[in-house]
Amino acid sequence: MSQQSKQNNSEKQSLHPRNRQRARYDFEQLIKSSPELAAFITENKFNNLSIDFADPLAVKTLNKALLKTFYGITDWDIPANYLCPPIPGRADYIHYMADLLASGNNGSIPQGKSIKVLDIGVGANCVYPIIGNYEYGWSFTGSDADPVAVSNATKIIQANHRLAEAIEIRLQTNANFIFKNIIQANEVFDLTICNPPFHSSFAEAQEGTSRKQRNLGTKKNNKTVLNFGGQNGELWCKGGEKEFVSNMIRESAELQKNCCWFSSLVSKSANLQSIYYALKQVNAADVKTINMAQGSKISRIVAWTFLTKTEQEEWRLKRWTNPFG
Repeated sequence: MSQQSKQNNSEKQSLHPRNRQRARYDFEQLIKSSPELAAFITENKFNNLSIDFADPLAVKTLNKALLKTFYGITDWDIPANYLCPPIPGRADYIHYMADLLASGNNGSIPQGKSIKVLDIGVGANCVYPIIGNYEYGWSFTGSDADPVAVSNATKIIQANHRLAEAIEIRLQTNANFIFKNIIQANEVFDLTICNPPFHSSFAEAQEGTSRKQRNLGTKKNNKTVLNFGGQNGELWCKGGEKEFVSNMIRESAELQKNCCWFSSLVSKSANLQSIYYALKQVNAADVKTINMAQGSKISRIVAWTFLTKTEQEEWRLKRWTNPFG
């Protein structure tokens, strides 16, 4: 068995069982679909094929190859310095949310275009809607306060015809709001997802970038370069993740009947206590914490609903058992 074959057979056990990147990257397969990736492939210290994950262009080219190979996206790009997310971690969030919906639907994942998902902070990359639509046929609305991100996400959708009727992008005109201005009065969503800004200040974001570079053991030209990119609004906001999610919870309380499950990634376990307190303050009917891991990175999803068990069952019967819902 070749070294590459051994590498392919080794699974990333921490990823969700349905994650298409659970096996290690098959770079030979990826190069076949995206020849431009070949320029970035080298052998690492373990004599395995890899890329330099400290090189933003290499990471973006890998993402292009993954999206084309596994999700049928033939035309994808992002502006310089915008967030270029790790695809396996984004896919895990989608799969765990599918499991959450299935838990309220007799173990069957609700699928098809009638399932409506709102992605808060869709970003220029539009990755969550791409994966969720491909895997489960869900319809997505993506919101963002950055006009450049909205424009680029729209461009990706228009360039890939399969996405045109499945994904809508909306500009959040007030960066202080999360759901306000986005969810209309009579509009309903089965699920909301969010990857909130992680840091509480630009300085903290820069330190996080430097720490990641130290962990990777690489700096480009002695300058701090974030391999996954990211504009200010993608990386930090006042109060950081804790304040952003707390604000999201407070706004969600005004939309209790508009959504079955609200959710957000929570990267810092230290923020959980404050988030649980905020959920208690708004009398959430049910709260679930779902642990995720990608390699050595540990994260979790916090999901909440204001619907009682009876109301959840009514939602299921109306929306998840009716193919025309």
